[in-house]
This record gives sequence, structure tokens and C-alpha cells, in this order.
Amino acid sequence: MTVGDGTPTPDEGRDGVADFEPVAHLYELRNVERRYERGGNTVLALRDVDLDVAPGEFISIEGPSGSGKSTLLQLLGALDVPSKGTVLFDGHELGSASDATLTRIRSAEIGFVFQQFNLIPTLTAAENVGIAMVPGRLSKTDRRRRSAELLERVGLGPRVDHLPSRLSGGEQQRVAVARALANKPRAIVADEPTGNLDSESAEGVMSLLVELQAGDEPVTVIIATHDEEVARHAGRRIRLRDGLVVDDAAR
Repeated sequence: MTVGDGTPTPDEGRDGVADFEPVAHLYELRNVERRYERGGNTVLALRDVDLDVAPGEFISIEGPSGSGKSTLLQLLGALDVPSKGTVLFDGHELGSASDATLTRIRSAEIGFVFQQFNLIPTLTAAENVGIAMVPGRLSKTDRRRRSAELLERVGLGPRVDHLPSRLSGGEQQRVAVARALANKPRAIVADEPTGNLDSESAEGVMSLLVELQAGDEPVTVIIATHDEEVARHAGRRIRLRDGLVVDDAAR
């Protein structure tokens, strides 16, 4: 369904939450600016950002500290809204979205992977994955089954009942990736996902993300990184400097 100007409009989905018809671009950013007020000063973290992301792309966002990588990732993850301009996800403008819609998008449409693994130390690998499914109202049995399937998919089938303390750094990040996949997201947003890993573990996590992006049901993967070895896995590399996109190149 569309309105007169061709903009997709939400259809009412299950539980009264809006669903959206597929569009050509998963993300569309136009004239995006993000400002912060700090100590009486205005910090311009992003400016004049125009960006389209197609479903199934694998993108690295690169640049030095302070270039705006994390700020851009927060906007793409519906964790923040722009000070100016528009950020569209599947044709829906996030800046004016209701809290219910933003919650649904973050829970069901976008998976998050961070530099810190953010696993709950008292929960097993399977329980850490399953906790992401609680808002979806799956039964405990169904959560356990899907958690086991996802951990098998990321190569941790024998580790389902292990606590994070019994897992290596690379294994913990694989649990985090499995958790990000828990609700079958359309996009994975990852902020320095290999920053706390040795080179071998980092390569394993990146290979896993490449496999996810290239599978039968490809997931859009967007990674913020300053590591050339990580960035080389991406099919498209976007470089930021001082909040501006200074390069946007596909392999």
C-alpha cells in the first residue's frame, strides 16, 4: 500500500504492530546530520550523509576515531534519530516512528553485535541466545530448540550448555552472532565486532558473517571497523572523515 506520493505506508500486522511492504532499498538516508551538545559546545558527528543500502549487502564503515562510525551505526540500528534529514528502514522513516514501531524493528528486524560480547555470565550459551526471543512470546521449548539450531549454525553445537567463562573470546562472539540472528533479522549491525579478538578468532567471526550474508536467505551486514583485515571482507566500503562520507566504493 502507498500514499499519493508513492511512499509505502504501514499495514497492520500481528499484535497490532505495523508491517511494511518490501522496497528497493533496505535503508535510505538523505541529508542526515547528527549534532550533540557537550559542555556548551555543539559537536557535529555526522553531516550531509546520503546513503542507500540494498537488501543483502555486506558493508564496512571505516574511518579514524571520531569520524562518525558509531554514530552512523546507531542511526542504522534505530538506536538514535538524526538531528536533521531522514533515515528510512524498509521505506519507514525512523525519526518519526512510534516507540512501538522502533521497539519492533530493533527486536525483530535488526540484530546487534558489539565489541564487548555483552553475554550474561550466569546464563549458558543457549540461554544467552534464547533471551533475545522472549519478546516474541515463543515457548521455552521453542526458544531452546532455536537456540541450539543457531549455535550449531555458528559452530558451537557442543557448547550449548557452557557458561561464557568456559568459552574463548572467539566463541563468545559467535554466541553473540547467534543471539543477533535469534529473531531472523533483515540486517545485522556490528560495531567493532573483532576488536577484542586475536587475529585467528577475528578471521573466524568474519568468515561466519560472510557466510550469513551469502546464504540462501542473505542478511544485510553492516560493520563499523578501523581494521583493514576486517574491512576487506566487505563487498562495499564506506569511509568517513569528520562526519562526512569521503569514499563509497564497491569491490
